[in-house]
Amino acid sequence: MINLGFFPSRRLALYMVRLFLTRTLAVLLALILVLETLDLLGEAGKILAVPGNGDAALWHYAALRIPLLVSRFLPFSVLLGTLIAFVSLNQNSEVVAMKAAGLSAHQILAPLIVASIGIAAALFAFNEGVVVNSARVVNAWSDNDYKPIPPASGVFGNVWLLKGDDLIRAAMVTGRGASMTLHQVTIYDRSGGVLQRVINADRASPVPGKGWSLSNVRTYDANQNVVRHFAAMEGLRGVTPEQFTIAKVDPTELDYWTLKRRTAELEAAGRPTDEARAGLAHKLSQPLSILLMPLLAAVAAFGLARSGQVLVRASLGMALGFAYFVADNFSLAMGNAGAYPPMVAAWAPFFLFLLIGETVLVRTEE
Repeated sequence: MINLGFFPSRRLALYMVRLFLTRTLAVLLALILVLETLDLLGEAGKILAVPGNGDAALWHYAALRIPLLVSRFLPFSVLLGTLIAFVSLNQNSEVVAMKAAGLSAHQILAPLIVASIGIAAALFAFNEGVVVNSARVVNAWSDNDYKPIPPASGVFGNVWLLKGDDLIRAAMVTGRGASMTLHQVTIYDRSGGVLQRVINADRASPVPGKGWSLSNVRTYDANQNVVRHFAAMEGLRGVTPEQFTIAKVDPTELDYWTLKRRTAELEAAGRPTDEARAGLAHKLSQPLSILLMPLLAAVAAFGLARSGQVLVRASLGMALGFAYFVADNFSLAMGNAGAYPPMVAAWAPFFLFLLIGETVLVRTEE
């Protein structure tokens, strides 16, 4: 007789969730350990090459990178953890026992889906509270060649701004409004597309009604081939601090509500908003992708273990998961380029693989 309850057995549901969570956590810890080690091997030389950086700088870099790795690879860890749990259940004939008790494939998956909703909510909160801050600091630090950066909130690195024909680059931007400071500023003074001067300044601060005050300035005159040095000078007339605020809108460095506000500012300024809108929608679809992983991995749970196809089914589940990640990254890249509408870029892979997973499950088991 088929049991129609969503959770027919509380004990069985808790057993499935515990198995699911422990396998997922074990895979996540193993992935983070390996990836963090490889990342440190690649960046340690650059970090230690800066005078004053030592072991503390390496640990600081590792602490900043771990939240980014957790955010990126948690859905993949859920996929592998689910596959490991399902293969174990299949080989021990536990899935056969569940189905013999009248449980359907969806009822077997139900506890894992509920647990995935909790993981997705935790990942969203973790992204908003920890990951965006780590991404902002580590990106600004790497853009500054791992030299010390001010301990200020709202640090952005490698910001470019176009004003008329002139190009302006700030290696680092700190502060907001009248208290904003630009670090390692380069101004490419062009006329009709032809470079006239290159102005380099260590710092630039806004002066109300007078543009910006540049300190420790070096100018190169392309017409006279002359380099001049000035202790201070004025420049960047007509450029406001708000223009630097919206000059670089990186969805990975901003929380949901700040990104939503910056997107509105970009739209009001007549700037392209495709990347910002796609990133805004992806902040919701990326954590929710965790809900797909048990469904895509479910193909490994069913079928008789003695048929010799457990490895084939597990490989199929892994292939479906990999295909989702590839499709998601490709769709987001197309959305950033303006080829896809932002909502389609963020949500199309999710709903496509939701339908694929449901179709495979229904056709094979239900």
